[in-house]
Amino acid sequence: MSDACCGHDAPGVGDPPEAERVWDVSELRAAAVAGVLLAGALVSWWVDAPRWVVLALQASALLAGASTFVPSTLKRLVQGKIGVGTLMTIAAVGAVLLGQLGGAAMLAFLFAISEGLEEYSFARARRGLRALLSLVPDEATVLRDGAETVVSPAELRVGDRMLVRPGERIATDGVIRSGASALDVSAITGESVPVEAGPDDEVFAGSINGAGALEVEVTATAEDNSLARIVRIVEAEQARKGASQRLADRIAKPLVPGIMVAATLIAAVGSLLGDPSVWIERALVVLVAASPCALAIAVPVTVVAAIGAASKLGVLVKGGAALEALGAVRGVALDKTGTLTRNQPAVVEVATASGATREEVLRVAAALEARSEHPLAQAILAEVPGARPAADVSAVTGAGLVGHLDGRRVRLGRPGWLDAGELAADVQRMQRAGATAVLVEAGGRVLGAIAVRDELRPEAADVVRWLRHHGYDIAMLTGDNVATATALGAEAGIDAVHAELRPEDKARLVRELGQERPTAMVGDGVNDAPALAAADLGIAMGAMGTDVAIETADVALMGDDLRHLPQVLHHARRARRIMLQNIGLSLAIIAVLMPLALLGVLGLAAVVFVHELAEVFVIANGLRAGRTRPLSPTAFSALMNPVERNLSERLART
Repeated sequence: MSDACCGHDAPGVGDPPEAERVWDVSELRAAAVAGVLLAGALVSWWVDAPRWVVLALQASALLAGASTFVPSTLKRLVQGKIGVGTLMTIAAVGAVLLGQLGGAAMLAFLFAISEGLEEYSFARARRGLRALLSLVPDEATVLRDGAETVVSPAELRVGDRMLVRPGERIATDGVIRSGASALDVSAITGESVPVEAGPDDEVFAGSINGAGALEVEVTATAEDNSLARIVRIVEAEQARKGASQRLADRIAKPLVPGIMVAATLIAAVGSLLGDPSVWIERALVVLVAASPCALAIAVPVTVVAAIGAASKLGVLVKGGAALEALGAVRGVALDKTGTLTRNQPAVVEVATASGATREEVLRVAAALEARSEHPLAQAILAEVPGARPAADVSAVTGAGLVGHLDGRRVRLGRPGWLDAGELAADVQRMQRAGATAVLVEAGGRVLGAIAVRDELRPEAADVVRWLRHHGYDIAMLTGDNVATATALGAEAGIDAVHAELRPEDKARLVRELGQERPTAMVGDGVNDAPALAAADLGIAMGAMGTDVAIETADVALMGDDLRHLPQVLHHARRARRIMLQNIGLSLAIIAVLMPLALLGVLGLAAVVFVHELAEVFVIANGLRAGRTRPLSPTAFSALMNPVERNLSERLART
């Protein structure tokens, strides 16, 4: 937080636990004491008690309220720092010297309230992020020396075998070694549907196990698991300030000494031209009226609240700079593979010839691909479980595979290397549709053609439609060939398709798009790293547990559901509006109160009350950024045309 601000610095990693209740904040307890003493002074004055009783109660109230900011102000002065607390201290001392002990006590009381509310607002906002750590269970069951032992998650070591029973939370990151289940990861990634997991699948701390028992090998300690890492990254990155926050700092820092100089000139010139006591008092009132405390805390409260809320949506936002940029984005560049598509190629069509059946074509292809790790091979093998491998299989570089099956020579490869024959029209149609076509041959005759394609995510078209409806310009960037990219772009509803790009080409193109409008690049955080870095904002897709994705991007969508993107864009836009509202209100308060104080329309007590009331409003408004909820399915379906909407409704009823 700026030195110009009135309150404490934002809490950091390793700070004491934040306040859970309002009464836990020491400043608010002191303010309550001051308020009771002030009320006692007022009652004493009403009942015509001795003057010394009234003065004693007012002085005690002043001491109670001043204890929340005077010690820290003096400490900062020793360090050469001047802040709003300095202005308030000078104003309180001046009021006492002018005989307005009650006014000084009221100033200290209200300022202590604002100090306490600021402290509580930061604690409350940060609890949204810290709550991630509470997802870790208090106990974990490990298998050691053939026996089950219950230990604290902090005692887990890499290599331990955890036993996770149905309904239990997973204590730390690991890999399933035995068992299968459906995991509820909604609190971590925002995925609304349980994720099926089995042997060799990664699991993350805080996930809730479904109906099956799991044996999980620990891959990260409690201090270094995915949840702890996310919290550390965000807390470290919160020092990065967004443009709005920097604007507030730029205004507030010079404003404080400027106000002090202006108040001094008002007191000096006014004393020469009129009653010194009147103008010194007005100078003190101006000093308080122009205090930029609300301005200095206007954005930090909003930023912390908004980042904590984003974590509940399964989105990691790395600090105020990222949040500010996200709210200003007007263009979105989407990588194809793994972002718009699942990055899981699948067989979408099989065309047959020479009297062959679909099953025969796939059986021959699977026999040749049985020992291949190529993504296209995996798509074919998924169609033929337990395929029998062909004999003498060899690869022809850049062409395909050759082998023997059932006494026949069989081949699989690209069109051109193998003659498509009567399937030429089918192959061309497959390629126009954006699929990769391979031909299958046995005994010198073509049996069929297989179309393999990495399909769009089912939500991709709805997300693109939502983005277009809300004024975002969309482009698709991919290294795939033009035909495939164009076909998938048309299916997703994207007109601006850029294909056959190398990583450096993507980075160059993103920079060019950024010159036209603030642009975010959405990719997988690994091969898209240059483009993520070149964009105004880098967004990593499906980054849960991926260090490089979290570290490269400014924003990480922890789950694989693309609908997280419009959700966080909507959230950031709203947070940015709140930031600008707070800055505008803070400046307006100063602009209105200063002339009224200078002309003597408002006295010290009235200015303090209005100013601190506005500060409370700014804090409350900033905390609104912490209230959010996922966009409902209707937010997307409402943008469908009537035919699509009716079909969707019928399917839902079915």
